[in-house]
Amino acid sequence: MITLNPIGIAYNERYEIEDDYWGEIVSKIVLDRSLPEDALYEIESFSHADIIFHFHRVEENKIVTGARYPRNDQSLPKVGILAQRGKNRPNQLGLTTVKVIKRVGRELTVSGLDCINETPILDIKPVMKEFLPKEPITQPKWSHGIMKNYWG
Repeated sequence: MITLNPIGIAYNERYEIEDDYWGEIVSKIVLDRSLPEDALYEIESFSHADIIFHFHRVEENKIVTGARYPRNDQSLPKVGILAQRGKNRPNQLGLTTVKVIKRVGRELTVSGLDCINETPILDIKPVMKEFLPKEPITQPKWSHGIMKNYWG
């Protein structure tokens, strides 16, 4: 069994679970008191960070382990839950690359974090070019359609 303890909590003005318009969301991640403040030391020297978080408001009976239609849209192809980025995942984990705005003490301010207010943050990692894919990114055509309004 794996036990994960949140390293912080994200606070923003998004209180309801929604699929779109995350681009302008600014979030403040407050580091948990169990970690020293210097755990964030120099994170602001990076332009971006990867944030791993817990979809804490997904109801257990809504978790999908097999295939489904993305966004429950039957006009899209049915694909496995691990072949999409939906929130109703087996371990309820989210991962987003965010823009680092600033750090003040135990607080990290970021933009583009697609989680709702009071979401538990499980990890923060700086984005480094050397970890990004070297080859072009490819994805199926249907995925472009559902992302049309995601950030904007």
